[in-house]
Amino acid sequence: MALSTQPYKGARDFYPADKRMQKYLFSVMRRVCESYGYEEYDTPILEPTELFASKTSDEIVNEQTYTFTDRGGRSVTVRTEMTPSVSRMVAAKRQELAYPLRLYAIPNLWRYERPQRGRLREFWQLNADIFGVAGLAAEQELIQLLDDIMQAYGAKRDMYTIKLSSRKLINAFLGEVLGMDETQITTMIRLIDRMHKMEHPEFIGQADAIFSPTQRETGASEQLFALLNTSSLDSLPATIANHETSISMKRIIEKLEKAKITNVVYDPTIMRGFDYYTDIVFEVYDTDPENNRAMFGGGRYDSLVSLFGVDAVPTIGFGMGDVTLLNFLETHNLLPKLRPETDIYIVTIGEADEAASKAAADLREMDINVALDITGRQAEKQIKTAEKKGVHYVLFVGEKEAASQQFVLKDLESGTQETHGLERIASIVKDYRSA
Repeated sequence: MALSTQPYKGARDFYPADKRMQKYLFSVMRRVCESYGYEEYDTPILEPTELFASKTSDEIVNEQTYTFTDRGGRSVTVRTEMTPSVSRMVAAKRQELAYPLRLYAIPNLWRYERPQRGRLREFWQLNADIFGVAGLAAEQELIQLLDDIMQAYGAKRDMYTIKLSSRKLINAFLGEVLGMDETQITTMIRLIDRMHKMEHPEFIGQADAIFSPTQRETGASEQLFALLNTSSLDSLPATIANHETSISMKRIIEKLEKAKITNVVYDPTIMRGFDYYTDIVFEVYDTDPENNRAMFGGGRYDSLVSLFGVDAVPTIGFGMGDVTLLNFLETHNLLPKLRPETDIYIVTIGEADEAASKAAADLREMDINVALDITGRQAEKQIKTAEKKGVHYVLFVGEKEAASQQFVLKDLESGTQETHGLERIASIVKDYRSA
């Protein structure tokens, strides 16, 4: 029985054109992050399972991770996100690092879940984090960074909405106003995080079941639903309208509006799925009806570093997955037409292998990417290969060209051809490459 040619379910093969697009996505991320002073890091793809079990929900650890026992009898997990790993790194050198610490990474991650549009089992994700800043300046910078990345891909602000909320505010409302205990609060937050993935009557029924009879009798359900239907910070219930985080979110939105980021809105249903978030959280939504969904997000997690036995470090960060980003760019026709990395494909004519090899070497020294056909096939077949690869130029090298050092450069797109020396050919190619 023949082996299957398909990749593992939920993973992708990257042929050169696919890899080229991935390189483009990552290059934009790197360029914008580094323009803000962020430095790239990386971590092992395997971590002790306890690292994830200590800071996230049982559902994610038990149902959505690739976890196994290694040959030393240790339980290890393929990383599903970077937040625990980068927190471990910061904790390991807590006293040596310079704060504010700006870090970014674009790791390969795995999560065991049902593959669907926008979600695969294997994916890459930009992670950007600021360690050591407790004030609102960190929230402002992270959202500005995220917005600048979107702008760098050519997105307009009416194409996406940045939704802002606060776990601290919801915790205060559920605990101080509605009288819920910690277990109820955790359960309710996880339910709110899933509410847009279920029918409204089902959500109401499950939420109602979390309240005690006494809480239901005092109108807790109605108060919660009223809060979740709030569309602006100005219409928050009086019990939390003046909460410190309510005021903080208003300030963040005002500061971002002054920076011309006018697509930030308050949405009390934004919770984010991880237990480690401590206050401000945000998600970016595609506004196109064909792809109207949460794409990526992040938030503040001030306590995670302290799990490693060191003092807490105030931290905020976000993750931007490549799958949802690609869906967004496709939906809005923002994907560029990318050229192959090869500038010239050399077609060897007759017994000119040595001359063709020297021409290729000379052009490479002039910073030209050259593919040399070494098959010995007829020129027509060599040209067909260049066309199939999408290379823009072919260069013909035969005995005549070797003797005169004048070579025919053909533009495969227009069909025109010119005869020049290699230095002039290199100049023509560089002009095209930079156009």
